[in-house]
Amino acid sequence: MDELLLNDWHPVASAASLEAGSMQPVRLLEQDLIVWRSNDGEVHAWDDRCPHRGARLSLGRVHQDRVVCAYHGWQFDATGQCRLQPAHPHDKPPKHACARSFLAQEAYGLVWICLGEPRVSLLPFPEYADPALRKVLCGPYPVSACGPRIIENFLDMAHFGFVHVGVLGDPMFTEVPDYKVSTFDDGLGQHGMKGVIATECLAYQPESNLTASGGSMVEYTYRVVRPLSAILTKLPKEQQEYTEAISLHVQALDEEHCHAWIVLAMTDTVSTDEQMRAFQGNIFKQDLEILESQRPKRLPLSPGIEVPQRADRLSAAYRRMLKELGMTYGVMLAKEE
Repeated sequence: MDELLLNDWHPVASAASLEAGSMQPVRLLEQDLIVWRSNDGEVHAWDDRCPHRGARLSLGRVHQDRVVCAYHGWQFDATGQCRLQPAHPHDKPPKHACARSFLAQEAYGLVWICLGEPRVSLLPFPEYADPALRKVLCGPYPVSACGPRIIENFLDMAHFGFVHVGVLGDPMFTEVPDYKVSTFDDGLGQHGMKGVIATECLAYQPESNLTASGGSMVEYTYRVVRPLSAILTKLPKEQQEYTEAISLHVQALDEEHCHAWIVLAMTDTVSTDEQMRAFQGNIFKQDLEILESQRPKRLPLSPGIEVPQRADRLSAAYRRMLKELGMTYGVMLAKEE
């Protein structure tokens, strides 16, 4: 398994959907898991496997702050320790009768899991902490594509006038003006690499957001803050009072199948949550067919496999970032026959 991803934090569920006493099966990096919330509000992440005979714990239930296996009724407390074996109710279960647990936390409306030992803190999203901005969670969107392809599409402006006609792009305005790309320190320095930022990115958009009254030039700033997370901010020239930050976080189920989560932070106080989710869902649906058609399925990190253009400076920097970080999951390191 890719150690870079193994030791990073990944979204797996909506925090609001996980009520106290509830449990959800999730999948991350080819690992089947459960997430559940105890009565004290804490979120827990375990291997979806009972240590007794290997049945899925997700087939069971949460009862009186314990996860109960559907097969033989073993009960596990919030630490993962088995506290009751119904076949032997008067015996104390052995210490090694415990569920395998992983680190979990809540942030940005999502439940995040680390399958290894975290080498960096959870990704920074300062716009989410701004009380003046409204927050909406969108997704998850299932995608039959690798995580890096999904992030790279998010960073690409040259497809707006072809894939998102009438919303984010116009076939009469397809030129991508030169923009600036640099790096910044967001905590990835521990891996020997910094985040990637693109500024002065300009695009004409017929409907840049739900409150737009017409077309406008929009200035984008992109920040790649983790291998599978990126944030963009949008400032429409015709809406000086409008601010919007969109963060994309990819949950890699395996190398070629993912869930994409989008977290919005914006000044729109008029549109409903449902309208915002429909707007983002329509944009993502337009991208879906393209994403799932791309070959090779894994993102090439070596030159010579695909032919870039000047507008691809940001995605090229993203590929260099992944290569320098030593990422191997969902990518191609060399040309394959």
